[in-house]
Amino acid sequence: ALDGLQRALRLDAVPLRIECFDISNIGGTHTVASMVVFEGGAPKKSDYRRFTIRSVEGSDDFASMEEVLSRRLAQFEAQHERSPHDPERDESFAALPSLVVIDGGKGQLSAGLRALQGFRERGVAIVSLAKRIEEVFMPGAPAPLVLDHETPELQLLQRVRDEAHRFAITHHRTRRDK
Repeated sequence: ALDGLQRALRLDAVPLRIECFDISNIGGTHTVASMVVFEGGAPKKSDYRRFTIRSVEGSDDFASMEEVLSRRLAQFEAQHERSPHDPERDESFAALPSLVVIDGGKGQLSAGLRALQGFRERGVAIVSLAKRIEEVFMPGAPAPLVLDHETPELQLLQRVRDEAHRFAITHHRTRRDK
């Protein structure tokens, strides 16, 4: 699946660490985001993170995505220089992903590209995956990539995206119930 994903997305290397982000809200309230991590094609639950959206009022998925991805990049910049022996170091944020997957379409990808310029300069690939017909949007590509539903690479992307969605909804329900 990882080799196929490398070929399909035309990546320079196999995407060993994949991070996926999703936004969840109901009626524009209690907006939250999730970050899930897959390493070597398997979930790494110890690196999952939840975010509460702070600066966006109402239901604005693009602005919410931009906020959470900006915070992710800021955490990387704060953490990656710290010593592994520093008790303040957070390995989840110190690691540089190979691939960032954003749940959504072209608009979410645009918001992500603005927020993650620092990652892009470090060689991180960024794509978005739209739910309807599982289109993969890539920066600079005029049309989305549509992978065969039977391919392991699309199934991996779907698993990562679905896990981010599940994790975000769980966090949202917990906040709403409180």
